[in-house]
Amino acid sequence: MPAPCPRVFPSGPFDAKARRAFGSAVTRHAHDLGGDKLFTDAGLAELLDRYPREDVGVYTMGEGPDSWRRGRLGDISGAELVQAVKAGNLWLNLRGSSARDARLGAMNRQIFSELKRALPGFMPFRTDLALLISSPGARVSYHLDVPRVMLFHVRGRKRIFVYPREAPFIAARDLERVVTETTTEAIPYDRSYDAGAQVFDLAQGDMLSWPQNGPHRIENGPDLNVSLSVEYMTPAALMRANAVLANAWLRERFGYEGGLEARPAFSWLPKFALARWLRVIEPRQARPETLAQTFVVERGFTG
Repeated sequence: MPAPCPRVFPSGPFDAKARRAFGSAVTRHAHDLGGDKLFTDAGLAELLDRYPREDVGVYTMGEGPDSWRRGRLGDISGAELVQAVKAGNLWLNLRGSSARDARLGAMNRQIFSELKRALPGFMPFRTDLALLISSPGARVSYHLDVPRVMLFHVRGRKRIFVYPREAPFIAARDLERVVTETTTEAIPYDRSYDAGAQVFDLAQGDMLSWPQNGPHRIENGPDLNVSLSVEYMTPAALMRANAVLANAWLRERFGYEGGLEARPAFSWLPKFALARWLRVIEPRQARPETLAQTFVVERGFTG
């Protein structure tokens, strides 16, 4: 059994203002997870040695949004892999970490235990924690996530740009394509959008949360970055996702323009029912990995 996790939020996560804003606005909080030995070079190396290789997403990227390439892990130890990330241009996503590692699973449970105590009526489910290990200067292009997301930054420096969940930053058709998994999470981006972004410089001990489906992009600072990406659903988030899925079907069949479903509405109930019915009569195949594996990270890897 892993050792009990210390308190995640050192002084309690939310005052009255933060409680009202959580989930509907971008909120920033302090956390104490970064001091865990798991996030040292030695701790990461040990974790990478025991983690299922097929569950580590391996990527490299260039300057543009279409420059991401997918790779795989070859003959390389955890310690060598940590050094390769420090020296190269890599982004490692340890998918489903909370289900595959006891220590990270305990962190995930502790995070939501404290949040449920702090937020009356907060009912998260489908919780998932992924460990992200990425190179100095690495970046993630403009995209959105279907679940609600919190990013716990535990090592290095990272800049994140969070954009309004409205036109022109996001179009309803693009949101529908992501929710129905007919495309990746990437959505069209224009540099002019940056004028409307909220920009946050994160260091160890910072947590950032933003509204469901909020567009964002990330730039690493000049050091190794380690973060925990925590995804979850709530009843309202699930209703919204299903309303968007129903909108996609209605657009395809009848040309219906459902919009971004920015706020809860009575129409969510019939749309939710329609979406659940569609999942039965027209089950969608999960979107396959769109990036072919084009490189191998092994001993001596230089990017």
